[in-house]
Amino acid sequence: MDVRQRHFLLINHAQAPADKMPRMSFDPAQALRLAHDTLDIEAAAVLGLKRRLGDDFARAVALMLDVAGRVVVMGMGKSGHVGRKIAATLASTGTPAMFVHPAEASHGDLGMIKAVDVVLAISNSGESDELAAIVPLVKRLGAPLVAMTGQPRSTLARHADVVLDSGVEKEACPLNLAPTASTTAQLALGDALAVALLDARGFKAEDFARSHPGGALGRRLLTRVTDIMRSGDAVPQVPPEADFSRLMREMTRKGLGASAIADADGRALGIFTDGDLRRLVETGRDLRALTAREVMHAAPRTIRDDALAAEAAEAMEKFRVNVLLVTDADDRLVGALNANDLMRAKVI
Repeated sequence: MDVRQRHFLLINHAQAPADKMPRMSFDPAQALRLAHDTLDIEAAAVLGLKRRLGDDFARAVALMLDVAGRVVVMGMGKSGHVGRKIAATLASTGTPAMFVHPAEASHGDLGMIKAVDVVLAISNSGESDELAAIVPLVKRLGAPLVAMTGQPRSTLARHADVVLDSGVEKEACPLNLAPTASTTAQLALGDALAVALLDARGFKAEDFARSHPGGALGRRLLTRVTDIMRSGDAVPQVPPEADFSRLMREMTRKGLGASAIADADGRALGIFTDGDLRRLVETGRDLRALTAREVMHAAPRTIRDDALAAEAAEAMEKFRVNVLLVTDADDRLVGALNANDLMRAKVI
């Protein structure tokens, strides 16, 4: 049984009860070969786009860069799914964008499109009936139209102000029917637009984080030390002349696992940690006679209060410490944090 026969049986028996479905033999070697072929075909499709990129691509980027409204992405079927992803990528990288379904546009949603927008219409054939019905109306609105199509001479292309050729030599589907290589090419071309636009806008990692505040990336790029540090009376600290008992009480009461030793001007002179305590006990010395200055580690690891919390995590890993003292622009002690504080904030 060849590939076409298998495909025919699968289609015609898709709704059949399980006990009436024909038993298909699975050939692992054939599956692997088709997977390799698929990746080769789709890689070639993307590289083919590179050779065809030119002035039209730059014109499309310029239109979207200067848009006073939004980039409105439209597409039917698989092109619609690709369009939703492209709109989401544009919006998250600094270009205001939204997806409008062409069929819904014919029933009222066309009112979402304004003359200040740029419309990106996606259709591999360029002959989608739903798009063809609204393209003249989009043109009448005065919104520039960018067509992403595999057929540069199609109806969609003829109406467009700018045409992006997303054509592919063939689909990865063995029947050359299912949108596979063509949708990969559309996705890649959409990503190319988004990357060119974010570069032109001077879009930075911090800007990206602002549109992703709920994710791990947002937390890493937006959360600052001052947002999660312990401050005020929650910061364990004693003067250098404090006796050892006072130092222990401060560490126990504040629960940081360490205490800062600070002078009268609020500058951190040193730090004493739980680990230091264990090592000191092992020496057998009489701890009661010691002062904070005698047991502290001078020149403690510190971090500025306006630093990113992710930088604090990197510093802890680099210097193999669990506690950092936080200082302000004048090098005065204003806070402290440990690894648990970073974990609670989901920075690590």
